[in-house]
Amino acid sequence: MKDNFEKILNKLLLKAATVDHACILLSNDFPDAEGRYDWIAGFGAKSIVNDINQLDDATFKFGFLSYDLKNRFENLHSNNESINEIPDIFFFEPIEYIYKERNGNIGGNFELENEQEGNLGVAATETILFEPTITRNAYLENISKIKNAIREGDYYELNYCTEWVAKNNIDFNPFAGFFALNSKSPAPFSAFFKFKNKFLMCSSPERFISAKGSRIVSQPIKGTRKRQANAHEDSVVKTELMTSEKDHAENVMITDLVRNDLSRFCKPGTVEVDELCGIHSFSHVHQMISTISGEISDGVTLTEIIAASFPMGSMTGAPKIKVMEEIENLENFKRGWYSGSVGYIQPGCFDFNVVIRSLQYDLDNKKLAYHVGGAITYDSNAEAEYEECLTKAAGILGALGL
Repeated sequence: MKDNFEKILNKLLLKAATVDHACILLSNDFPDAEGRYDWIAGFGAKSIVNDINQLDDATFKFGFLSYDLKNRFENLHSNNESINEIPDIFFFEPIEYIYKERNGNIGGNFELENEQEGNLGVAATETILFEPTITRNAYLENISKIKNAIREGDYYELNYCTEWVAKNNIDFNPFAGFFALNSKSPAPFSAFFKFKNKFLMCSSPERFISAKGSRIVSQPIKGTRKRQANAHEDSVVKTELMTSEKDHAENVMITDLVRNDLSRFCKPGTVEVDELCGIHSFSHVHQMISTISGEISDGVTLTEIIAASFPMGSMTGAPKIKVMEEIENLENFKRGWYSGSVGYIQPGCFDFNVVIRSLQYDLDNKKLAYHVGGAITYDSNAEAEYEECLTKAAGILGALGL
C-alpha cells in the first residue's frame, strides 16, 4: 500500500513541477471522521482569488491564508522581514485536479495512470546547516518578558515562535524534499504548495477548520512530547503528557478561545467540545488535541467565518488581539506561511490545516527556512520550552537527514 502511494505522490510532484501553481494535500491514512479525502491535488490556475472579500465556495479552489492576513481583520501590522514574501491570501481554481475519497472513489478531470513516473532526485546534494535568527539567550530573555507580562495581567498565554535559516544559499529540490518529509514524517494534514518559485513543504498534524454543509469543526493542538524508541519509555512520556496539568491548562485555554471564535458565527447553543485534551500519536511526537464543533448560522459567508476565526488560537494565544500585537514585538521575522493555513474549498465544504512542522524555500534567493514555537504560560520553564522547539524541529530535519 505504501509503495503504491509513493508512486502516486511521485507522479503528483512531477506534475507540480510543470506548472506555476500547485497544491497537494495528504491525509496519510490517519483516522479522521471529519475528512473527505485520502488525498487531493490541483495543478495550474484557471482563475485566481487574492482578495478575502471575493472568496466564496462557488467553485473548487486550492489556496492558502498567510498568518499576516490578520492585518486585514484587525488594526495590526507585520513589519518584520521575511525570506519568502507571499500574498496574504491566494486561491486558485485548478485547470487539472484529481482526488481519492475516503471511501476509495477516485475522481478528477485527468487520469493519473497517463502521467509519467520519474526520479525526483534528492533534496540536497550538500550539507545544510541551520542557524536561528535569534540567540538562545535572547530566546530565554523573551520567555522571561512573556511570563512577566502574564503576571502583570496583560494576557494569559502567548505562542512564541523562532525562525531557523540555512546558513548558505542552498540549491534545494523541494519536490524531493517533500517526498522525503512525507515518507519519514507522515501527518494527517500534510501539504505541498507551489506558488511560482516559492515552495511550502508541510507535515502538519493540526486542522484549523473544516466544514461539511452547516457543520464546522476545529481541532487545536496544545501539548507535545517526543516519541521514544523504547516502547515502555514511549508509554511513560505519553502518560506524562496525558496527566500534565500545565499542558491540560494550555489546551483548555485555547479550546475556550476556539469555542468563542466559533460562537461568533454559529447558531446559539450548538458549539460543543466533542473531545477535550485527547492524546494522539504521530511519527515523532505525541500531541494533545481537542475537537470543537458547531452549526453555522444561516447566511454566514466564508469570508465572515475566516474573519471570525483566523488566525487560529493555537498559534496566537489569548486574548488573541493583544498577544498578536506582542508577537510582532517579540519575534524578529514575518511568519507568512507559518501559522497560516493551506486547504481546499468546494461548494458546501472546505478543509484547512495549520501550517506547522514545515520547510519554506524560495528558488529565487535560494533561502531555506523552518519555524518552531510553543505556548508560553506563567508556569512555562524557559529551558524546557527551548527543548520542545528542538523536538518539534527534529521530525522535519530528521526526515531529510539534515
